[in-house]
Amino acid sequence: MAGHSKWKNIQGRKNAQDSKRAKVFQKLAKEIFVAAKAGGDVSTNASLRLVVDKAKAVNMPNDNIKRAIDKASGNANAEHYDEITYEGYGPGGIAVLVHTLTDNRNRTSTNVRVAFNKNGGSLGETGSVAYMFDRRGYIVIVREGLEVDEDTFMLEAIEAGAEDVEISEEAFEVYTEAGAFTEVKDALQAADYRFVTAELSMIPQVSSGIDEGKKEQFERMLDALEDDDDVQEVYTNAAGY
Repeated sequence: MAGHSKWKNIQGRKNAQDSKRAKVFQKLAKEIFVAAKAGGDVSTNASLRLVVDKAKAVNMPNDNIKRAIDKASGNANAEHYDEITYEGYGPGGIAVLVHTLTDNRNRTSTNVRVAFNKNGGSLGETGSVAYMFDRRGYIVIVREGLEVDEDTFMLEAIEAGAEDVEISEEAFEVYTEAGAFTEVKDALQAADYRFVTAELSMIPQVSSGIDEGKKEQFERMLDALEDDDDVQEVYTNAAGY
């Protein structure tokens, strides 16, 4: 068992982000564009396939996906984005990784620093918290409507190559090694399972509880970071996030 179930506690944040669907699609389009610069064929570009699958999982229209790929494929001199990861601490010493794609490093650095500083956090040096996380595959399958018992699903997932499985009343959460993610995802898809989340993520080695008195401040910091157009993903070792 993974020991740090995420799904139940992050549904509220996911629902809130879904209400900002246009911004979510805009960020995914940028990610697709960057991946497609190395080739616009999902059958030969594994990175592009991963982000296209991620976009489809949140119902991004196929036309939007195609436009982002065509934009990258048809213009070798199109805009360039730098991939930068910021590391720091939120309120209560919670470890935070912020993955960005930016065409203006100064703007992004300033915005990220302000989000931390205004909400009881602080940026750290490169390597200050990254060692607390592992890059792993993360797949969520909602149990509603599934006619499969826990033991059967556990066996199927492990046989597909899963590393860990977290089971709750609401969902099956599957964790994989980064290199095995696509193989596991494809095997579960072939078994007719449908995902609400399927992505490579930064999973904390150990989750940390956050003091109730600092929770609101911490969530304000997350909101500020996630609302920034240059921020693609925010990872934290706070339990439930």
